[in-house]
Amino acid sequence: MKLHVIETGRFKLDGGAMFGVVPKSIWHKQNPADDNNMISLAMRCLLIEDGKRLMLIDNGMGTKQSEKFFGFYFLHGDDTLDKSLQKLGFHRNDITDMVLTHLHFDHCGGSINWNADRTKYETAFPNATYWVGEEHWMESMNPNPREKASFLQENIKPIEESGQLKLIRKSEKFHQDIDILFSQGHTNGMMHPVIPYKGTHVIYLADVIPTMAHIPVPYVMGYDVRPLDTMKEKQDILTMAAENNYVLYFEHDPFHAACTVNQTEKGIRVNQIIEESYFA
Repeated sequence: MKLHVIETGRFKLDGGAMFGVVPKSIWHKQNPADDNNMISLAMRCLLIEDGKRLMLIDNGMGTKQSEKFFGFYFLHGDDTLDKSLQKLGFHRNDITDMVLTHLHFDHCGGSINWNADRTKYETAFPNATYWVGEEHWMESMNPNPREKASFLQENIKPIEESGQLKLIRKSEKFHQDIDILFSQGHTNGMMHPVIPYKGTHVIYLADVIPTMAHIPVPYVMGYDVRPLDTMKEKQDILTMAAENNYVLYFEHDPFHAACTVNQTEKGIRVNQIIEESYFA
């Protein structure tokens, strides 16, 4: 099994919203904000190559939204999904499995494109099965008011209409060797693949720990629907990682792809920073 980092671009969100109750005087040292209090964030996905299967976890924001929409999020950087795949010798048509941790637009927007004459939507990965957690899919069909703006129906309904959708129950997997952790704090039923790699495991964190600066348990995003649940889930994941030397993979960290952690007097903290070259 081979793993490849897939960079899909950068965007910005409000730093205060990203760190919740943590004061800016603390978080800005690791994630400096611009004059509008916005911080730069990655949309870093992961490609799993295993025999004839090519599995992509999340796909960024995509390109189909309006210029006004993208203007809210200050897209920047030269990376795109297609460029990242091309560097590895792949095309989006080669993807056999599109695994979506959850359906917030910055994780699944690349799932759907306009067709050639912009008259209707089509799946961006025509040969892939789209895997989504069953509980989370139901949530996206009838979202709560807090999350409604993050569930863009043009990112979601065309997947079902395509016939490519496969829902995963909590007892199921999309690959026999890849376990899935489910969390409820950020959003109902978010999936975290746990992937065997180089004698250990890589945990794909999605938004339960979006950046390395969020490792301290109280550092919880203002976007989370159940922040106390997020704290418990973070503690469980961090403990598992520290005890087993697992690698934590960050989808949104602007500086580092991954790290390991260990127990310290201040709690679980970064042990070793792991750069993108580890995934090759």
